[in-house]
Amino acid sequence: MFQCLPLIWLSLLAVVCAGRTLYQIPAKGAKGVKLQLQTSRPYNIAHRGSNGEIPEETAAAYLRAIEEGTDFIETDILSSKDGALICFHDVVLDLTTDVASRKEFADLDFTLNELKKLRTKQRYAFRDQQYNGKYPIITFDEFINIARDAPRVVGIYPEIKNPVLMNQHVKWPGGKRFEDKIVETLKKYGYGGAYLSKKWLKKPLFIQSFAPTSLVYISNFTDSPKVLLIDDVTMPTQDTNQTYAEITSDTYFSYIKQYVVGIGPWKDTIVPVTNNYMQAPTDLVKRAHAHNLQVHPYTYRNENGFLHFNFSQDPYKEYEYWINEIGVDGLFTDFTGSLHKYQEWTSPLPDTAKSPRQLLAQIASLVLPYAKA
Repeated sequence: MFQCLPLIWLSLLAVVCAGRTLYQIPAKGAKGVKLQLQTSRPYNIAHRGSNGEIPEETAAAYLRAIEEGTDFIETDILSSKDGALICFHDVVLDLTTDVASRKEFADLDFTLNELKKLRTKQRYAFRDQQYNGKYPIITFDEFINIARDAPRVVGIYPEIKNPVLMNQHVKWPGGKRFEDKIVETLKKYGYGGAYLSKKWLKKPLFIQSFAPTSLVYISNFTDSPKVLLIDDVTMPTQDTNQTYAEITSDTYFSYIKQYVVGIGPWKDTIVPVTNNYMQAPTDLVKRAHAHNLQVHPYTYRNENGFLHFNFSQDPYKEYEYWINEIGVDGLFTDFTGSLHKYQEWTSPLPDTAKSPRQLLAQIASLVLPYAKA
């Protein structure tokens, strides 16, 4: 029967079969109006890109996430020795690059040029290793341009990473701070505007940090929405030496909501875990919502080692719990495709909000069973 399919159906099948191709960054200035960011369901936030498959914080990981339907691509911003802003999570290079095999780079504080010579690898040995050694570290500018060049409106979600350490070890001209350089870069590309304003919807952005003083500081220079990240409640913040238990109190929420639109808590801060079983949820989400703060927890991962026993090794059950029972407003996930599939099954967007490629793929999914008959 497959040989008898009309050409149109073969074209539709090609959309699906070619879905695993790594696409180059789309050319700038593509004609036509871009589809806008969806705001009717919780945000799908690509945590360091689609890094369940491809090494984190690489252009390829972000392109895959966009292809898979993410709303926002998320990154951690650090600085090189010479003050260049890069997308990288750790202050050491061993875990996600080939630096250990590059003896010429032993005991260095790296310039951007030196960092660009390294190649990334998967953080976890149990994930696909086929892309190790292929992709370089990217700059913040390159990250932004991936979103700008996407075929639809894709938001960005940069983290001001380790600002205390960055300001201690890197010096910028004119006495500028790490936070200043991040805001300057965002403004250079036209990012700004209050949450859900017309300006914001054209270039969606959340700025996140575990350091509350950094978020308060940049509020003097940008009205872009900010999110305060929350670690284990027993941990101290890097900049105020308060515990995260203190900064999730109602008193603190009343203060910080002047500067942020939401919080990004570790999942286990919201729902405590004992022996890998989730216990009764805290009132953190309820209280945050009472202060008109969004809640974007981290991190959702498909592998059994990250799934609590309550979900019977099923990531879709985890999504269902957090979206429908806890009521979160966004999810940081390593597997953007899985979250997108779940949301399309349970809360599909109207066809007018889908791209031609998405519509073709949807039609093809209906045709495929007959093609295989």
